[in-house]
Amino acid sequence: MKSLKIYIGILSALLIIYIVAKYNEPKALNWSQTLSNTDKIPFGTYILYQRINDIFPKAKVTAYREPIYNVVNDHGIKHGTYIIICDNIDLSKYDYEKLRGYIKAGNDVFIAASYFGDELGKQLKINTRSEFGDSTAVKFTNNYIDTNKVFSAKKGMSDGYFGSIDTAKATLLGTNQKHHANYVKYNIGKGNLFLNTMPLMFSNYSLLDKSGVTYASTALSYVKKDNNLMWDQYYTLGREDDSSSMRVFLRNPALKWAFYIAFFSFTAFILFEIKRRQRIIPIIEPLRNSTIDFVNVVGQVYYEQRDNSDIAHKKASYFLEHLRTQYGLKTNILNDEFVTQLTHKSGVDRVLIRELMNQITLARSGTIVSDTELINLNKNIEQFNIQSR
Repeated sequence: MKSLKIYIGILSALLIIYIVAKYNEPKALNWSQTLSNTDKIPFGTYILYQRINDIFPKAKVTAYREPIYNVVNDHGIKHGTYIIICDNIDLSKYDYEKLRGYIKAGNDVFIAASYFGDELGKQLKINTRSEFGDSTAVKFTNNYIDTNKVFSAKKGMSDGYFGSIDTAKATLLGTNQKHHANYVKYNIGKGNLFLNTMPLMFSNYSLLDKSGVTYASTALSYVKKDNNLMWDQYYTLGREDDSSSMRVFLRNPALKWAFYIAFFSFTAFILFEIKRRQRIIPIIEPLRNSTIDFVNVVGQVYYEQRDNSDIAHKKASYFLEHLRTQYGLKTNILNDEFVTQLTHKSGVDRVLIRELMNQITLARSGTIVSDTELINLNKNIEQFNIQSR
């Protein structure tokens, strides 16, 4: 018992020394991408939130930590500009319907995000991609603005852009240095929906530079100057009632590591004491699952035979069976009409489907299939499954 007290005393003393040392050490700059209006770290939006009235002079700014549906519906908001700046936004079906109705009534909504979620992607036929480099360069396409002026920012700014957009519905407002669209507008009823793939261009770090200030103010100048401005915090921080004392505790790096060390130290001590005081429990080996072994054997046989044509034919047959079952299509003739029907029902890019059908036709013809052709067939099938979800 005496040795136990000594052990706990030493552990407690070391823990106290560590906490004091961590508390007094210089704090490293936090590069977390919170995009919160209360964070003064580089990738917060404190500066923009504090100076938003420079762009919307007469607007009453209100921050909300609720989904779009609740903000518009529960607070009885009929008019006002809605600004959302976050890393990811994934609207539910009900959020999108409420948002669309709100815009149709004559309101503007501005969303800057790296990823716009499944619902917006499906409804507006968009997807986003990113290019990483030492710097980010973007510009506007409006003829009333200097289209040759390039706005740039450095340090961890991913160059997000739209991989695909519906050009019949979207108006292009901005591009990156590779001429990929990164800022578009959708006219919905009497209002407009603005989508921007560069949320970090509105962060504190970007606004410390004159180029970043000009870009943010120009991008937001497209939005209607309403007297009521709603600033979203839900898609950056979640609901306000999600906060807890433990979350606040873990936000402090010194306290967080002190908690982890204490937790794992006491866990190791308990496990050590259990091992010493209890008898050893015999290990009972569970029944072995031979399914994995079977799959490995079959895979090895195919690999040794190198019969790419047979593998490609089987993959093509299984994929066509999936199309018949999932979409109710006849797969005996893989012509342009079939490609059109499959594109309409699955929502997958037509070019991908056309290439995949050509590969399947080749696989079914009995022609010798190379390793590269087999790999490309498998990649295109996987890409189809990803886009059709």
